Amino acid sequence: MNDRNLARGLFLVAVSLAFGLTALRYPIGDFARAGAGLFPVVVSSMLLLIGIATVVRSRFVQKVHLDFHPKNIAIILGSLCAFAVVTLLVNMTAAIVTMVFIATLAGTTYSWKRNVKIAIGLCLMALVFAKLLGMNLPLY
Repeated sequence: MNDRNLARGLFLVAVSLAFGLTALRYPIGDFARAGAGLFPVVVSSMLLLIGIATVVRSRFVQKVHLDFHPKNIAIILGSLCAFAVVTLLVNMTAAIVTMVFIATLAGTTYSWKRNVKIAIGLCLMALVFAKLLGMNLPLY
């Protein structure tokens, strides 16, 4: 299988089934009184439909070669690990900045100005989650 579109669709189907089948262990309820499993089941069902549509579409469009870059995968995983470690040792704001600057090393271009803008945007989103939604995040 060397078709990027087919691989993308199969990956979406696998992720949706993994989360959807796990969510079925929780009470679903109904839309008037939603249970803990209703939202994950609905979201994974929509993701399953998108995955199936992507698999079907891959049969009708020209195949796109699937490139595999283990170095980039390692960089992204390293940035996520650095995020977790810096969050524990310092705070989440520093961890977001660290993650952005490490993760963008996997791209084809590198711009510290773009990284600063992305980090500021993510920090603002985390602040919204903490202040407006009342989530307990160690931002500072």
